Amino acid sequence: MNNHYKLDLSQKREIGPTRRSVCGVYIFRGETAIPHESSLERDFLIRTEFFLDVLQVLPQPVRIPFTAANGRQYFYTPDFLVTYRPTRQGHRKPVLVEVKPKEQWRRHWRKWRPKWKAAIRYAKEHDWKFQIRDETRIRDTVLQNIRFLAPYKRMRLQGEDGQRIIATLGSMGPTPMRAVLEQHRAGTRHDQAAAILWHLVAIRQLDCEITGPMNGHTKLWTVR
Repeated sequence: MNNHYKLDLSQKREIGPTRRSVCGVYIFRGETAIPHESSLERDFLIRTEFFLDVLQVLPQPVRIPFTAANGRQYFYTPDFLVTYRPTRQGHRKPVLVEVKPKEQWRRHWRKWRPKWKAAIRYAKEHDWKFQIRDETRIRDTVLQNIRFLAPYKRMRLQGEDGQRIIATLGSMGPTPMRAVLEQHRAGTRHDQAAAILWHLVAIRQLDCEITGPMNGHTKLWTVR
């Protein structure tokens, strides 16, 4: 049964500075301050923020009891809980996430296995999933594309260029970028029109195929 809304999902562990980590606070979607304790966790938040079906990210959401190999009981606090909005494709299960560099989790797998097995059980009991995310699942093409879009987010549009493009795509459906540029080339240089498109994607008024190369073949569509 999905009863995660009955849980106390407030932050269970305070994050403080250490010599080996990069602690800080990421302002998620310009509204919610989410603490992180490594650059990899920060990059996870940047990557997760882009996806429109993500409802929220809760840091240090639950304390899970587990029995270690020495027979003693401890508590494990995963890094994040990601929840999702319902979409036409259905409702995605919340995901309990542990962010760890690949080298670390591979080196300490046997030691950490009891707490991760406990997290898998806990997630299943609440109709969630549990995932370990390392740099191979965070610092990928998606994150590179998000960083490519970041400078365009600061643009300021003049006139009605953005609204005209949104209206065009609304009638066309998913369309390669080069086809959209053809529709709006009159009176606007190609590079200016492309910048407007990337800006609209960056501020999430348009969506795109974020997993592939960002070029004229990238499909764009309106956000519903």
